[in-house]
Amino acid sequence: MIRAELIQENIIVWDVESGRELYRLGYYGKPLGISKPRSLDFNAPLILDIIEAVYLMEKNILEVCEGDRKLSLDELVKRAEKHYENFRERYLVYKDLRDRGFIVTPGIKFGSDFAVYRIGPGLEHAPFIVQVKLPQEKLSALDIVRSGRLATTVRKYFTIAVPEAGKDRVSYILFDWWRA
Repeated sequence: MIRAELIQENIIVWDVESGRELYRLGYYGKPLGISKPRSLDFNAPLILDIIEAVYLMEKNILEVCEGDRKLSLDELVKRAEKHYENFRERYLVYKDLRDRGFIVTPGIKFGSDFAVYRIGPGLEHAPFIVQVKLPQEKLSALDIVRSGRLATTVRKYFTIAVPEAGKDRVSYILFDWWRA
């Protein structure tokens, strides 16, 4: 099991070889100080997003410690709920995409919740940007046009993910823009 340390809201794998192993496993995290690694043989600690750490803990790949104390999965989820609005719903989408074999990274630079890759960052541009919407949330025509414009500008498919938490199911609405 790979060990990581929780420092404030950062989850750090200090052992470089373990960090490389996680990155090779599914492009988890980012090497510290390297925005786009050109090689899997980077020489830096790995910084994980808290949603990635929860997923890896659930898969029994990662253990997270705070100081000398090992955190339980429930404790890390409680921390994540303070960090992310609607964490459980976002996590359900993240988990569903990962379990389907996609590479999922934070999508903040695209104004969305996630950027989703088929192969991986550095090997392709993310073909999808995903916005998580709760079933009760309204979606206006302006939201759709704004998101569609952004997705078209960055050449990505805009996707709305609607998690159904009670059923552990996610529905996806994929927008494809075409010209008449």
